[in-house]
Amino acid sequence: MGLEGHIMSNFSFLLGQDDYEQFAIPCVEAEKAFSISPTMCAMATRKAFELAVKWVYAADRSIQMPYRDNLQSLIHEPTFERAIGNQKMLDSFQYIVKAGNITVHGKTRISPKDAMFDLKLLFVFIQWIDYSYGKWYEKRVFDPKQVPCVQQALSRKEVQAKEDAAKQELAKELSAKTERIQELERQLEESRAALSVQKAPRPPMPDSEMDISEYETRQRFIDLDLRLAGWDVDSEAEVVKERKVTGMEDHEGQVGYVDYYLKGRDGKPLAIIEAKRTSYDPKKGLEQSRQYAKCLEREFGYRPLIFLSNGYATEFVDDENGPSRPVGGVFSQDDLQRIMNRRREAIDPRTVPVNEKVAGRYYQIEAIKAFCDNLWKGKRRGLLVMATGTGKTRVSAALTDVLMRARLVKNVLFLADRVELVKQAKSAYGEYYPDWSLCNLCDNKHDVDARVVFSTYQTMIGAIDTETASDGKPAFSPGHFDLIIVDEAHRSIFKKYKDIFDHFDALVVGLTATPRDEVDRNTYDFFQAEHGVPTYLYEYKTAVERDHYLVPFYNIEAKTKFTDEGITYDDLSEEDKERYEDDFGEDDGEGGVEVPDHIDADALNRFVMNAGTVDAVLQDLMEHGIKTMGGEQIGKTIIFAQSQKHARFIVERFGALYPKLARGGFIKVVVHSEDYSHAIIQDFKRKTIPVITVSVDMMDTGVDVPEVVNLVFFKKVRSRIKFWQMIGRGTRLCEGLDCVDGIDGEYVDKKRFYIFDYCGNFEFFREQKNDADEKPVTSLSERIFSRKTELVHALQSSEFTSDENLMAWRDELVNDIHGQVASLDESKVSVRLRREYVEKYRNIKTFEHLSDIDVHDLTGEVAPLTHYDGEDEYALRFDALMYGLMVASVRGRTAARHKTKIRAIATRLKERMTIPQVKERETEIKLVADNPDYLDGASLEKLERIRMTLRDLIRFIADSTARKMVITDLKDPVIDRSEGREFDTAEHYEDYKQKLNRYINEHSNDEVLRKLHYNEPLSGKDFSNLENIMIHELGSREEYQKAFGDVPLGLSVRRIIKLDHQATMKAFGEFINNHSLSPAQNALMNRIIDYVEQNGYVQPEDLARPPFDRPKPLFLVFGKELMDLKVCIERLNANAMAPIA
Repeated sequence: MGLEGHIMSNFSFLLGQDDYEQFAIPCVEAEKAFSISPTMCAMATRKAFELAVKWVYAADRSIQMPYRDNLQSLIHEPTFERAIGNQKMLDSFQYIVKAGNITVHGKTRISPKDAMFDLKLLFVFIQWIDYSYGKWYEKRVFDPKQVPCVQQALSRKEVQAKEDAAKQELAKELSAKTERIQELERQLEESRAALSVQKAPRPPMPDSEMDISEYETRQRFIDLDLRLAGWDVDSEAEVVKERKVTGMEDHEGQVGYVDYYLKGRDGKPLAIIEAKRTSYDPKKGLEQSRQYAKCLEREFGYRPLIFLSNGYATEFVDDENGPSRPVGGVFSQDDLQRIMNRRREAIDPRTVPVNEKVAGRYYQIEAIKAFCDNLWKGKRRGLLVMATGTGKTRVSAALTDVLMRARLVKNVLFLADRVELVKQAKSAYGEYYPDWSLCNLCDNKHDVDARVVFSTYQTMIGAIDTETASDGKPAFSPGHFDLIIVDEAHRSIFKKYKDIFDHFDALVVGLTATPRDEVDRNTYDFFQAEHGVPTYLYEYKTAVERDHYLVPFYNIEAKTKFTDEGITYDDLSEEDKERYEDDFGEDDGEGGVEVPDHIDADALNRFVMNAGTVDAVLQDLMEHGIKTMGGEQIGKTIIFAQSQKHARFIVERFGALYPKLARGGFIKVVVHSEDYSHAIIQDFKRKTIPVITVSVDMMDTGVDVPEVVNLVFFKKVRSRIKFWQMIGRGTRLCEGLDCVDGIDGEYVDKKRFYIFDYCGNFEFFREQKNDADEKPVTSLSERIFSRKTELVHALQSSEFTSDENLMAWRDELVNDIHGQVASLDESKVSVRLRREYVEKYRNIKTFEHLSDIDVHDLTGEVAPLTHYDGEDEYALRFDALMYGLMVASVRGRTAARHKTKIRAIATRLKERMTIPQVKERETEIKLVADNPDYLDGASLEKLERIRMTLRDLIRFIADSTARKMVITDLKDPVIDRSEGREFDTAEHYEDYKQKLNRYINEHSNDEVLRKLHYNEPLSGKDFSNLENIMIHELGSREEYQKAFGDVPLGLSVRRIIKLDHQATMKAFGEFINNHSLSPAQNALMNRIIDYVEQNGYVQPEDLARPPFDRPKPLFLVFGKELMDLKVCIERLNANAMAPIA
């Protein structure tokens, strides 16, 4: 006990007790670090806390080691949580971990108050250890005055040096953590043997001993979130807590207190935060926060911005400009100041002229104006559908310029799904606006402070968590970007990279050439558009046939026997049968050769490369493709191949057929695995060679080479988006290009391009009007986690609860699922955005009974975050397969496909009996492989035993699971060929009549529509405006005629908007007044008036048909008055049919 008396510390009592040696000095050192740097203190506190947690594992044999050995897993292990027995203390552990993590992984600093609170939480945990295991426990209270102080002040530079050294040391420790759990357990067993402690027979530590305020803990979590956004929470120059406000409406004399009052650099309020309990909807504080904002408005002359937070979710309210909306977190000071500036400076973007040097075509200007009009109506997202080759990048750049000059946008993010597209977009923006600062995040060197940032989705996800700005603060806070541009927007992006759009609070404009009308409804929902009604539409057909901004394609559809039917042995010639036997034959074990009777067409170009098939395609291209140089050379061509091996085989066969051309670099492969693919693409764009590129998923989109005149579809495509992207590679105009083709002979200026389709793609999309539903792409870890969750849910049924073995297995599954949730890193944006779910399922008690909603949340929100790292991938794949069979079993499904795969695996293992590990499990392997009924009706216990028996053996057959590649050379004749067959190029968007109805409803106050409704004559200008709307803006003349036939424009519109009642009566008033009508005539007259009022008009010839021919034909009822009635009707119709003189 002697050392304790010499050190003034809250933790000095530990130094005299040998059992606490493992963590005693680190606790004291954490306290010492406080006076040097609060940030160092937070790092040291986390380290001391981790050592103390591991000590508890060593001391208490009732606590089981988790599957993973990181700190998050340790503190969320169910047996550890039960040992602690106090949820408030368990919650406090997250603060220690999070505070330590943000100091290690970023440049965020910790304040003295936060560091002191951190030490206090560590002290409470150490008190619990002493209370639970100590021999000489006595109640102690944390005393801030006991925190040691260093007398000599250190310079800022010295402090920074010490912090950096501490971070490097901790990083070394983290990177050195490669030992397996077994090694850690061995160390703990050694510690257990040395420890003389036993858990003291005391009741659980009461809350009063905890000395932690729930309010204080909640407040500290919000403080940390503010720090992550770059706020100095300890400086009242930036953040004031509990700021008093007076003058509340309807509460005379009452004062209120703003939870957090965030200041600008001028000391005036930028925003307030209203904090609510985690169990409350953050919107619960909306009206209260608006009252506070109004009080501040009366004090300062403007209303501050509002955030509502419950710790899990944050809502943002710009009370002057619209309702609340969810955001990824509190914005930085710079972001908030920019929003406040926007309030004062922004102008109507519709009044800002478009830079026509960048986007000067009429439809480009219309697209920009359509987005701006949408924005001014309060819609923050818009979808621009424009055919490939019509300048979507130009439109996005010019739109950005308009919004910047309108003072609505400063920081912009451009997202694309491939690095090549990112480079291309950045290059284009630099050409259009050379004065803008631009940044490509995919480069090693980049400037995150640039005004326009270009990135792939994958890179941006990582950058949110890791990138820091020049001032050391997080680069990409939730409010950093004002506009996000999404290149080629479609559903899979918004599912896979949803976190980007949830994190950033920005306007979003989506660019796409081919949205799907029926299937891809989620894309329209995301962009706040009606299904099938994009913000702006400019179709390929319009660009080609009316405006001539793009060139048409000429499709040559061909089939070879093998690409259409596959390879059938009996159909081959004797010579080819011999070659087939050599290439595909396998030893049958009896001295003979076994060959497959048939090879499916789908295997061709995937697992079977046939020289005859490739030669036929290449010869067709070289003989019939569009040529240049007076017909001497094939024009620039892109061949879309099935796989990288297929692409290389095509180049190899080209070399065999045309060796002189191949030697000169005439043809090149462009695939991801080639280091020089980017350089080849640039050469293809700018130089004379290569003339032919063979691409696999690298030139389908975003590569613009106007000289391309031939495309070869040598792969099957089942995505309409991908199909149109590929077509788009040939649509550009190319003035001055000399061409020779079989249609027009020799000519100058590109008129068309050829598409050689050898895989039935055109035929597929003729029959398949809409894409099939895309299957969601899920990771292996996600599938395993989800299937385990479903099993946990199923096993709580009364059918299984009486089986002790199954219940024990359920507990194992729960522990694994819970451990995955517990180990999630809260510093990652994907985890922060789902904090509500993560925190809920970190409580082991939640798994006692899972509801259907719990399963939905775990599989939908939590599963994508999980990762079974450090495991044998082959074993995990087998786990996923077996868990899939188990889920099918409890649901009563046959799962024939799963069983077939498992039997095939066991059969391949049976062939590896020379491997000792496989031989050991021979009995179980043979039971699965040789007994077709073994898996049928198998119990969950049997299936789990199979999983455990075989999972570690899968690696021994990994090489045999890959299908063997066979290269052969069989004659493959062309059996069908057609040219120029009709293909509907119109995308299937909203019906023309629906669009017209929607337009009329939205523009009911339009002057032309008003005149039509009240039967007022139209001027020539009115008719010109009406024609522009109906046959240019809303569709084409062909669409109008298809919908309305030969009915004049005005009458069609008036039929929709109907006629005003008084206007109708006035139109027929003269006729009624000039004739003394009989009761029968009056009755029929009323019927005519009602009809005209409801339908806008009636044609004189219609009067002879229903409903005007009953009870008597109209000419019998009116007689001589009929001619005057027809004149009256013609006069009424004329107001909508021809302009006034």
